[in-house]
Formats: sequence, C-alpha cells, structure tokens
Amino acid sequence: MNHFAHLVLSQPTVESAVGNLLGDFARGLDLATLPPSVKAGLQNHRAVDSYTDRHPLITDLKSRFSSQRRRFAGIALDIYFDHLLINFWDNFEAGTPEQAATVFYQRLSTGQSMMPGEEMRLVTKRIIQYDWFSCYREIESIAESLDRVAGRIRFANSFDNAIEDLQRNENEIRETFFEFYPQLKAHIRTLAIER
Repeated sequence: MNHFAHLVLSQPTVESAVGNLLGDFARGLDLATLPPSVKAGLQNHRAVDSYTDRHPLITDLKSRFSSQRRRFAGIALDIYFDHLLINFWDNFEAGTPEQAATVFYQRLSTGQSMMPGEEMRLVTKRIIQYDWFSCYREIESIAESLDRVAGRIRFANSFDNAIEDLQRNENEIRETFFEFYPQLKAHIRTLAIER
C-alpha cells in the first residue's frame, strides 16, 4: 500500500495520519522520541506493509512481473493499489475519495510540526500542493510516479516503464485487489494497534 491507502487505514486523527505515513521516512529514527499515538500509527503502517508483502495473493502478483522488474514489483503494486482504491472507492469505503483526500491534506498540514525530519515535511507539503491523490486517479500519473521512483533508486536498475507490467496484468491485479483489500482491512481492524 502507498500513501493514500495508509491514510485510509489510519485512525481519524492528525497523530495517526503522521504515524501512518512515517513508515516511509523512519529510517534511523529513534522511536523513543515519538509521542505514543504517532508511534502507534507507525506500527500500524508496518503491520499493513508486513501483511501485504507476505500475502500469497500479492506474492503471486509479483511473480507476474518481468524478470528485470520483479525485484521492485512490490513498489509498483503499492502505487497501483492507490490508483485502484481511488477508482473503485465505492466498493470499499464510504463518502468519496475527494472528501477523504481533503481531510488527509488537512491532517498532514496540521501535523507538520510532529513530523521528524525535513524529508517527510517536504514530501507531505508536495502531496498537498500538487494534489497527489487526485492525480493517482489517472494511469498516466501512476506511470510518471513509477518512473520517478526508478530515477531515485541509487543503483542501475531496469524499473523504468514498470507501468508496462501493470497494464499487461491489469485484470489480474484488479481482481486480486478486490479480494485482498477487504482482507487487509479486516486484519488491521483485528490487530487494533491504534485503539
């Protein structure tokens, strides 16, 4: 799961939003410095990632990627799952994805002072300023996001144009997401890490 889904799976507080995005920025962080509610959000983020990465349905999807991109298939799927969640929102959540995004942007803006590290503050400001979650609706934006990720990898890779693998397997990925996402929601609800 990527940024949007992590926020959907968070609790309706600023601290939870910060903690649930912190998982992507926590390398080298002293967890003892975090407020308990932010730390719980981080633990929730990690539980989402762990469940997703180990789930047989997701493992099967990763195996469908071309050999040169398979190493990064999990990243591609995470970003594409946000695309699917936004485009098929009515199947999984109440309200609209636009309403949810507005609330998430407000929480991330309010939570800037709780974010440990300049990188997280910078990225979340960009998320808000450029309305990333609306962009996630369009497949062209997903392709651009994936190519930006490929450009940030610190070693030579063949991850660029990963959208080709996603589009080649789009029916299987969509069907799997429809089966997997409710299981993930139920798993996180059962863990009740942030309660």
